[in-house]
Amino acid sequence: MSQIITGAEQTNRYLPLLQDKRVAVCFNPTSVIGKTHLVDTLLSAHINIVKIFAPEHGFRGEAEAGAVIHSTTDAKTGIPIVSLYGKNKKPTLEQLKNVDIILFDMQDVGCRFFTYISTLHYVMEAAAAAKTPVLILDRPNPNGYFVDGPVLEEKYKSFVGMHPVPVVHGMTIGEYAQMINGEKWLENNLACELQIIDCKNYTHSSRYSLPIKPSPNLSSDEAIFLYPSLCLFEGTDISLGRGTSTPFQIFGHPDLTIGDFYFTPEPIKGVSENPPQKGKKCRGFDLTNEAKNNLQGNNSFNLSYLIMAYKHFPKEMKFFTSPDFFDKLAGNSTLRWQIINGRTEEEIRASWQPALDNFKKTRSKYLIYPE
Repeated sequence: MSQIITGAEQTNRYLPLLQDKRVAVCFNPTSVIGKTHLVDTLLSAHINIVKIFAPEHGFRGEAEAGAVIHSTTDAKTGIPIVSLYGKNKKPTLEQLKNVDIILFDMQDVGCRFFTYISTLHYVMEAAAAAKTPVLILDRPNPNGYFVDGPVLEEKYKSFVGMHPVPVVHGMTIGEYAQMINGEKWLENNLACELQIIDCKNYTHSSRYSLPIKPSPNLSSDEAIFLYPSLCLFEGTDISLGRGTSTPFQIFGHPDLTIGDFYFTPEPIKGVSENPPQKGKKCRGFDLTNEAKNNLQGNNSFNLSYLIMAYKHFPKEMKFFTSPDFFDKLAGNSTLRWQIINGRTEEEIRASWQPALDNFKKTRSKYLIYPE
């Protein structure tokens, strides 16, 4: 198979579109060509970058999940950075006043609750209101070969789930942007003027290993494969390894009554400074080998870990410590009650299948790459 070429690598296709324009970029540490940050590439090509919009984790990626990102100036280039994580999640008309075009390039992992697609939505919405075009440099989705999980219900819309899509949507950022536009998900039925530099030699059956971790706690292919299934533990008392060297590859709890793997979360500066179960020895499971051996070609939204942890958790203790957040991650409250009431994974999966089938039909309208 020919090597996959990302949108960012195809400078001949987009540099001419940026010449003599005032450019705002929405970038993070994954916005690279090889080992060179795209900002540096653009500046060396004499592109006029007037500002940088920074998502969750920041422009240079030093911030841990959920940490407020402050607007500042990039120390290396002197370009002003406008935070899109914290109180200001959407660019204002004032912030777009001196901008002719917005360039968007970020590595997504194909999950509804990974917030870069929420940032994409708000950038598109602001750009549409300001009549500013958006140019997306597309990248492969490492989980782009399957679509799975419950479809989000409108009532549970939040920054960790803004659209009626399943947990795993199976689309690239470029395809997802086309769906946001086409399904009229922007406020006031706005449509964003969109152009996409697509990847070359990529299909939805491609396997793609990320050259740079997309966020501080997704530090390996195995973590990225397991992320869709393990992230719902964030709404429970279970640790999923934040504060260890293998977050999103392990899970456990000091009082779990099953598992042959032990770990103790400790603060890690810039990655997880106050991890759940800090300083407590947790019992649980290391899923690294399972992910390495089984998930690259045969992944799914797997509920078995969640169901098993619930069954082997002390009944007198609270498992769903953040039920509202769990429901936002799941996209409904049904899943939590199904687990509490002892439904099997097969029964639970059957309950979301009709909505999932409908989503797949919608998704097919916006695909850029063959299945």
